[in-house]
Amino acid sequence: MKPCVFIHTNEKQIVGALVAQHALKRNSRNPDKFDVRIIHTEDHPFLRAREGQLFLRDHVKRPWTMGDLQSFTPLRFMPPELMGYSGRALVIDPDIFAVGDVFELLSRDMQGKAIMCRMRSGVKGIAAGKLGFFATSVMLLDCAKLTHWRCEEQFNEMFEFNRDYMDWISLKLEPRDSIGILEPEWNDFDRLTANTKMVHNTRRITQPWKTGLPVDFTPAETFRLFPPLGWVMRWRRQLFGTHAFLGRYRHHPDTNQENFFFGLLRECLEKGIVTEDLVREEMNENHVRHDAFEVIERAPPLAA
Repeated sequence: MKPCVFIHTNEKQIVGALVAQHALKRNSRNPDKFDVRIIHTEDHPFLRAREGQLFLRDHVKRPWTMGDLQSFTPLRFMPPELMGYSGRALVIDPDIFAVGDVFELLSRDMQGKAIMCRMRSGVKGIAAGKLGFFATSVMLLDCAKLTHWRCEEQFNEMFEFNRDYMDWISLKLEPRDSIGILEPEWNDFDRLTANTKMVHNTRRITQPWKTGLPVDFTPAETFRLFPPLGWVMRWRRQLFGTHAFLGRYRHHPDTNQENFFFGLLRECLEKGIVTEDLVREEMNENHVRHDAFEVIERAPPLAA
């Protein structure tokens, strides 16, 4: 069985997922040695079945909504099941784009670990605790060691308040000695350098393909460093709605990352991986910035 890269997404990020799929194969010297599959929320109705119901996230009960930008994140735990609990898998977010050869990661020695990922950094990492807080947006998986991962069942436990989303998504429920550490370059947070293997436009407010659109992600409502901010965010949501007063997506501070994404998107259009009709439809849905074609025109072609 070939190793497989899984890109999990929803309809809001489908263009990003298709671009990510293209980048993985484009930038590998061994594109025939691994598969790429997209896991879409619409193919897993157990997610939509919980629409509007309360679940536990960082000790706060909040409603589940499929309309959130990141409603796909529980699907991070589905690849072992899809692989029949056998073989090697990599799962990535739809806003992560390969710069280097992902087969180097798929074929590396995991040294007996079930999971490999990078540590979280910055304020979010500090707030969640310095020890054992992992970024699961890129995970290398030995599927045979993860037979306890049952995505639908464990997703439903959040609505019974028996599982906290943040504990689940940050791997706090996994044995610490089963987790190995990846170099940051395999999940480079909004950083594109000569060493970057996969660039992650993780700061949602500056994702390059969403500049100028109304914000449609759900911000955090727990701030351990300054709890009153969390209270304000909860009152805002309860009184005015999920995305009220959140403003608009901003321009990415690194033009090179914008050019990289739109250079990849141009290639996808040229190859028919993404159609012009799809881009225009996503623009109408406010999933892709309205000047996308103008940005494509001015973005320099990518090196072969």
